[in-house]
Order: sequence, then C-alpha cells, then structure tokens
Amino acid sequence: MKISLILGHPEKTSFNHAIAQTAKETLKAAGHQVFFHDLTEEQFNPVLPGIEIPREGIVDPAIQTYCDELADSDGIIIVHPNWWGQPPAILKGWIDRVIRPGVAYEFSEGDGGEGVPVGLLKAKAAVVFNTSNTSTTREMTVFGDPLERIWKDCIFDLCGVTHFTRRMFNIIVTSTEEERKFWLEEVKAITSTVFPGE
Repeated sequence: MKISLILGHPEKTSFNHAIAQTAKETLKAAGHQVFFHDLTEEQFNPVLPGIEIPREGIVDPAIQTYCDELADSDGIIIVHPNWWGQPPAILKGWIDRVIRPGVAYEFSEGDGGEGVPVGLLKAKAAVVFNTSNTSTTREMTVFGDPLERIWKDCIFDLCGVTHFTRRMFNIIVTSTEEERKFWLEEVKAITSTVFPGE
C-alpha cells in the first residue's frame, strides 16, 4: 500500500518526531511505500493564496505534488501536538492547501457549494497520533476533544475515509522514558493493525 505520513511539529527532538519515525519504520518493514513529509523540515508554506481556493484554481507545483501523493494514497497517518485544541498552523495550512476540492472532495453537479460534499480520497483508513499536556478527563469534559471532531468528522468523514483511529499520548511534559517507550510500542501496534503487511 501507499501511505501518506505527515508530521507537524517544529522540534526534531520532540516525541512527535519519535512517533513519526516509528510509524515510518513500521510501515516500511511491512512493505508499504511511504510518502513522508516533515512539514517544518520541508519549510511548507501554510498560507493559502486566493488563486488556489477555487476547484480549478492555480495550484503551486510543490503543493500539487502533495495533492497527487494524497490522492494516490491507500492510507494516511497524521502526527502532531495538541495546540489550543487544534493542529499547529503549519499543519492547518497543509489541510487548507492539500485537502482541496477536486482532490479530497467535490460537490455534486449543480450544487453551488452549499450542500454536502462527496469524498474523493482513495484512502479508506486514517490514523492520527497526537500528544498533549492535558489529561484525558479534562480534554473530554472541559474541551469536548476538539481534535477528534476536526479530524474524524470535519476532515476524514467528509473526504470519504471510512476507518478512523486516533491515539492521544498524554501528559507529555511529565512523561518518563519508560512511558514513552511503551507508547512507541503502541504506535507500532496501531500502525501494524490498521496497515498490515502485504
């Protein structure tokens, strides 16, 4: 299978990088082709220019490469921290510029854009790995787990990805080396389960 693996964290020594590296190694060991992008390392420009907004808009060639890979992927893995209940800005910009009309979704013929979009992504499974410094109980009861709504309901369901898995690792700031090793084993297990070897 072809898997898009997108990392949105600026610090190379972060646990997010360890998660992404573990997922990448697990996928490759299973024989999958991996489209891996460390958005910070690649200096991804998150600013969506107006000319890209329409379905037939003029898309920067570098962005088109991301779009083509996403459209060709059989699965997707996203790795990022929970910042204010949202993905970091660089990853939000990737969503804005890459998960675009004609690539990830479209509106029915005759629909002026006010209706429910039709998902276009070939991928039928997506995994999101998050890190947080908020406890699970507080995340659920106080904030309502906004990242679950964003990724599952607002993005992947809309784009036709029917199987969704998400794992939040917390609390990162006080986590021990042993906890992190255990969590990386979870990353391997989840990745292997959702995307088994061919």
